[in-house]
Amino acid sequence: MYKRFKWNPIIRYDDWVWHNGRNIPKGSKTFVGSMMELFGEWVEPEWLQLIFDYCESASTHTFLFLTKKPENLIKWSPFPKNCWIGVSATNVVMADIALKNLYDIKATVKFLSLEPLLSWQHSIPTSFPPHLDWLILGSRTQPTRHPKLLEVAEIIEDANRAGIPLFIKEPLASHIGIQRQEMPK
Repeated sequence: MYKRFKWNPIIRYDDWVWHNGRNIPKGSKTFVGSMMELFGEWVEPEWLQLIFDYCESASTHTFLFLTKKPENLIKWSPFPKNCWIGVSATNVVMADIALKNLYDIKATVKFLSLEPLLSWQHSIPTSFPPHLDWLILGSRTQPTRHPKLLEVAEIIEDANRAGIPLFIKEPLASHIGIQRQEMPK
């Protein structure tokens, strides 16, 4: 991606991003750091503090954070009220670790992103815990690789049973013929 879009690959904090964000309409949802890992050990703690300070100051907006480093979330909990905190997992083992870490934090919305869902093989039935507020489900893209239909059906059934809003991303939604783009309330 960095080469394709000629992005600067050096990890840095660009203050201008936040100043430009002040023109975003009230009530907007903004995905923060969607193309990088913000909770990695290589990210300066001062940068994250500046980001969360900005989020708190922009209380009419909602900021979504997604990480593959759930073990680092506890350092920043409790999160500002307008921050939704999610963990990305590609299989049931990663999902279990993500859910355990999400349990320990304080955030208005806690979510799990199963994207790309590569495998959901396990020996016991899944049940999503009550502290999960949202579930995102998606396939791998470029090249597209969809998860097994039975695994997807099981996840959807478990989310329904737990009353968890489900957002099924494209191209998976078209592949399974289910268009659900639910959001937490």
